[in-house]
Amino acid sequence: MIPYRTGAARRGIEQALVAAGKDLDGLRAEDLALLEDYHTGGRLATVQLADLIGITETSAVLDAGAGIGGTARYVASSFGCAVTAVDLSDEYCEIAAWLNRLVGLDDRIDVRQADVTALPYDDSKFDVVFSQHVQMNVADKRRLYHEARRVLRVGGRLALWDITAGDGRELDYPMPWADGVEHSHLAAPDELRKVLETAGLAVEHWADLTETIAPLMQTIQSLPPAPLGLQAFVPDFRMRLENLTAALTDGRVRAIQAVARRNT
Repeated sequence: MIPYRTGAARRGIEQALVAAGKDLDGLRAEDLALLEDYHTGGRLATVQLADLIGITETSAVLDAGAGIGGTARYVASSFGCAVTAVDLSDEYCEIAAWLNRLVGLDDRIDVRQADVTALPYDDSKFDVVFSQHVQMNVADKRRLYHEARRVLRVGGRLALWDITAGDGRELDYPMPWADGVEHSHLAAPDELRKVLETAGLAVEHWADLTETIAPLMQTIQSLPPAPLGLQAFVPDFRMRLENLTAALTDGRVRAIQAVARRNT
């Protein structure tokens, strides 16, 4: 079972916010930073990726595979632009919309349940598509990136932050994206890049950040759990974090940051 529907996530997040001393009636977007970025590197990775693509207040942004909406809220609050957020999990979409209301961003972010391989949007609708830690659960990567290209305007860019296969050795589960191998669809870095290019996206930036991110994840793993963190809604979070950190450290997975443009 992919750990994206538990039935208890909203309750866990609400309890964590209260335990951290947050006032739900006066919540700010930045109050959520420690628990809403369910990907390697957390908010730091989101900020770095957003800075690469030059978002402005007039940009039309799609967060494809938005989870509980952390990237969407960061972009909307930081750049003042309209953001569309889609996720396959109805529970995550409900939580994202709830959190958007709590921080006063519901007028700027449109949340919709959707499959990233069959996006319910017209061609050439967005200037930017974020895809962070999504393709690991998607077997048909060709469809995933063809859809991203289709909804991008000419000149628009896909912002990618993902885990890929490493040296071929088996992983220990659960991982953040899967309880077992049947739900994990990792591609090697060169395979992933080829799929992007085959989909009609020109890679402008490609960086293997494994050697940078692995020590950061080791540091995060060594810290005692804080009241406000991903463990509020992710089952077995500490074990998932430990398994991912070990795989990044010993080379079984790689961490790839990329930007790819639709030129035609």
